[in-house]
Amino acid sequence: MIKQLLLLCLPAAVCFLPACQSANTNKAAMAQQTPQAAAPVTLRTDSFGRYLREISADELEGRKPFTNGEKKTLAYLEREFKALGLEPGNGDSYLQEVPMVDVHTTASPTMTIKGKQELKLEGRKDYVIWTRRTDPAVTVDASELVFAGFGIVAPEYNWNDYAGLDVKDKVVVVLVNDPGFYAQDPAVFKGRTMTYYGRWTYKFEEAARQGAKGCLIIHSTEPAGYGFEVVQNNWNTSKLYLDSRGKETYKCAMEGWVSNEVGKKLLAAAGMDYTSLVAKASKPGSKPVPLHLNVSTAMTVKTKYDKSHNFIAKLTGAKSPDENILYSAHWDHLGIGKADATGDSIYNGAVDDASGVAGLLEIAKVFKSQPGRPERSIVFLAVTAEEQGLWGSAYYAEHPVFPKEKTVANINMDMLNSYGRTKDIVLFGMGQSELEDYIAEEGKKVGRYVAPEPNPEAGLYYRSDHFNFAKIGIPALFIGPGIDDVERGKAYGKQQLDAFYANYYHKPSDEVHAGYVADGAVEDLTLLYQVGKRLSVAGVWPKWKTGSEFKAIREAYLP
Repeated sequence: MIKQLLLLCLPAAVCFLPACQSANTNKAAMAQQTPQAAAPVTLRTDSFGRYLREISADELEGRKPFTNGEKKTLAYLEREFKALGLEPGNGDSYLQEVPMVDVHTTASPTMTIKGKQELKLEGRKDYVIWTRRTDPAVTVDASELVFAGFGIVAPEYNWNDYAGLDVKDKVVVVLVNDPGFYAQDPAVFKGRTMTYYGRWTYKFEEAARQGAKGCLIIHSTEPAGYGFEVVQNNWNTSKLYLDSRGKETYKCAMEGWVSNEVGKKLLAAAGMDYTSLVAKASKPGSKPVPLHLNVSTAMTVKTKYDKSHNFIAKLTGAKSPDENILYSAHWDHLGIGKADATGDSIYNGAVDDASGVAGLLEIAKVFKSQPGRPERSIVFLAVTAEEQGLWGSAYYAEHPVFPKEKTVANINMDMLNSYGRTKDIVLFGMGQSELEDYIAEEGKKVGRYVAPEPNPEAGLYYRSDHFNFAKIGIPALFIGPGIDDVERGKAYGKQQLDAFYANYYHKPSDEVHAGYVADGAVEDLTLLYQVGKRLSVAGVWPKWKTGSEFKAIREAYLP
């Protein structure tokens, strides 16, 4: 995952024993005293555990696109889905080619800002920049800086930060997140809950649509949801993008961030106060502000074109085979990289996201085992390059094998529960679609409840593959593991969250340890299966809720 998610993981000292009879016996006894005692036993911890161990094994080399790890992963998926009796999802093939380009940017170590005074900024420390352009050299030479608020054009909120502004050959400076966070007013956008417009990816896309030379986001830890050190990890690295040759669109010469301190210095150099400018920008009707500053810097670029692959399998429906429910997870992770203190250099990505792919297989197994076929087709999509920017799902959304008009819903799985059973299920993007009501109802049947994400300002609904399906109007469901542990309560769950980010997230240590607990993941998967089973009945079409930024998109082609 490229984003921080509410994900919990056990310390390495605890063991994964999905078939451990004594543990299961104890848990079964406890289950009789918990609200979940009547949970339908349809998915199995032993088979889920096998899939998880195999997908995250060292032999798959961390599952990085363009490597032998990709070839081994795709071969494994084809073998296992064939064994379950599922058909190829792309004609007679299980694969969908995803043409991509690797763009490695080396930025100048300095950036110069000139106005009444001159500022010399230090690369990585003060700013992080890159380019999507594939030219060998990219220069930003004395380009004018303009403060464009949040860089948002949102008709449904009657908001346009670019109104009356010509940004050709200019670099826009914008704030992170969206106005609702700063206004602290639920009537402004969605208050502290981030919308799509608060995502940094959106800001770069909108700047390009406006024809800007570049876009710099002023970082701030709380509204961003992470510290500047996370941004610094992008300094002079390569990034994967979809190969756009033959269908080129305008791209900014420069994308990037400046630290909060540097952002304040820029505005001060323009004779402006950061706090008051943020306050004004957070109110409707705010206007762009020329800074009377120019920026100069440069980058060199190396590119490599290659192809990765999405994996698609399907179970054809009996009554309405052209209509489908789309389950998704990303098969990729970070490959082989810097070794940790133990000498381990394989980034296995057991939680992120071998668990989701194991979930695809387990749900497929259950659907296939049921008497008769579902009325609608069930599609299982394992996408590539999520870690690099959700590119596999983005490509599928642009080149859907199954038309969006015939896709009933997307159910996405990214980093499943790894520490045990919970009473709650965390719902990302609460208030988006009727799918939330479906899983709430399924959860209630077994004594569970949905809980809103604890940090809605982080915008986690926009940080996994389901987002690309939402962008084309397909209702999308994304849940995370709860923290209300059945046996030990919420404090224990919070401890596991902290332990995961401190010790495992995007590290070689994210692997299947000897006592990794699978029952929580399987109970969550059971609910996702039940939602899909409910949707598989012909005639059911979940809708976006009023207030969702994706509602109008769907209604434009599916009233």
